[in-house]
Amino acid sequence: MRLFTLALVALLVLIQWPLWLGKGGWLRVWEIDRQLVAQQQTNARLLSRNRALEGEVRDLKQGTGAIEERARYELGMMKPDEVFVQIAEPGTAVPAAPSAPAGAPTTLSAAPTNPARSVR
Repeated sequence: MRLFTLALVALLVLIQWPLWLGKGGWLRVWEIDRQLVAQQQTNARLLSRNRALEGEVRDLKQGTGAIEERARYELGMMKPDEVFVQIAEPGTAVPAAPSAPAGAPTTLSAAPTNPARSVR
């Protein structure tokens, strides 16, 4: 009887072995499921990034507002008739402006100046 019980236990282990540890077993399924969840999270993050980039490309193609904004903030450009004013927070150091000769016009824009519109 003891031998029969051992044979049944061995048969049960042999039957269960592929289910748990085989090529398509539960452990492999759990690992693939974990990888699937991680990939879905990555895909969702990249999808939102792609949508933001698509919107930015659409703005750059259709209107000049996005181009003007980039020129202002990233390149520091200004329109020819604008005056640049920077307000410093209290307690912050203000960088020294380069000294210019008295009476010399000061150019603040990256755009070429128009001599016909000079201020005296």
